[in-house]
Order: sequence, then C-alpha cells, then structure tokens
Amino acid sequence: MIETNGIHTAIVMPLVSPQKDWRADFPASDLPAANRPYTHVSVSWGEREVFLDTPTWADLSLPTAINAATGGDGLLHVAHYVRPAPSETARILRLRPAEYARLVRRIESQVVPPGTRTIHAGYEGWDVFYDAPGTYHLGNTCNQWTSDTLAAAGIKTGWWTPFAGGVMKWVPMR
Repeated sequence: MIETNGIHTAIVMPLVSPQKDWRADFPASDLPAANRPYTHVSVSWGEREVFLDTPTWADLSLPTAINAATGGDGLLHVAHYVRPAPSETARILRLRPAEYARLVRRIESQVVPPGTRTIHAGYEGWDVFYDAPGTYHLGNTCNQWTSDTLAAAGIKTGWWTPFAGGVMKWVPMR
C-alpha cells in the first residue's frame, strides 16, 4: 500500500514475504509496544528535525521548515501495523514479484545496519525513527523519496512529486 496523511507519504509492505523479512532490519524490539502481532511495516524518509521536533503538523516552526527546505539530514520513519486495511488514505498497489524485489532493494539501500545506527523514539508505541543516508531539500522531499523508490521498482510515477498529492495521483483508488 501507499499511505498518506495528506502531507507525507509512506510505503506499506508485508513484514514477511517471499522476497523479504523486514524483522531483522526493523525489529519490533525497537518499539515500546514490541509484543503486538505485527503483519506490516510502513517505511518513509524525511528530514531529521521535522520528524523529531514536529509530532504534529501544528508543531512545525518556520525555522525548522526553512532549515529542512535548504538541506537537512535524512531519517527513516518506520511504523509497524497489524493487518492494515485499504482506505482513502491507504491505497493498495499491486506489484509483480520482480517489481517488489526492486522496491525491497531500493529500501534496503537506505537502511543503516542495526548496531551501527541511532534509534530515535517514534510518536506512538508502534513506530520508530532510524538514521538514514541522504539530504532533504526542496528537490529531494519525503514525497519525492516515495516516488523515486516506486520508480526504482518500475512503477509509473511523476517526475517531480514534492507533495503527497503528486504521489497519490499515481496510485489508483480501488
């Protein structure tokens, strides 16, 4: 699935599939609510200060936004879900096995190995942040990351998708 909160997008994948077991990269033990029967993982990328200092969009300050737009460090946001359902904000995207394998490889390239990365507390008991490579700026936004990741898997997306709507328009509602 591709999910959005209207401003930010993320890629939701099975926690375990024939192509990938994400439990080694994103262990539930990193979460405060580690003992839930998680079935899916949501992965997104964004700017460190925005992620860590703005638990709600109302908390986003002008200086933080300006700093992010002009170049900030990357961070992965990983949320764990139990049987997520499709909705207006979480759309199913069906991939062929080869496409999904390319998607997995692209996301793996953004994962700093456990033991060598810093773990940052998430907003809830089921999410967490990890250090990630890359520099956030107006040409490389969180939504552009989602779009570029999908494009690397062979999924048709827009050329420049800095906003959530630019990503979601390529994912059909079912």
